[in-house]
Amino acid sequence: MEIVDENGNVKNTTTQESKRVITGILGILLGSLGIHKFVLGYTKEGIILLVITVITFGIGSMLTGLIGLIEGIVYLTKSDQEFIDTYQINRRSWF
Repeated sequence: MEIVDENGNVKNTTTQESKRVITGILGILLGSLGIHKFVLGYTKEGIILLVITVITFGIGSMLTGLIGLIEGIVYLTKSDQEFIDTYQINRRSWF
């Protein structure tokens, strides 16, 4: 089924649900633990963020928290379709 917008352009439709809001909020609040990466299914990247935070006894959380904050803001500024295409279908793992 095709959906046409008010300008006559065909919109892409996918059956996937966007995880944009939840991952954006988790990225901002718990970015240093990499929880937002695990929600998207990026296990390796989530483990990297978590290990940096744990091994440095929280000192590295400033860096990983900043990464999470930036990614959370990027996630929340995208439309649902852009988010699905970029992070859920094409699997872009960083920023």
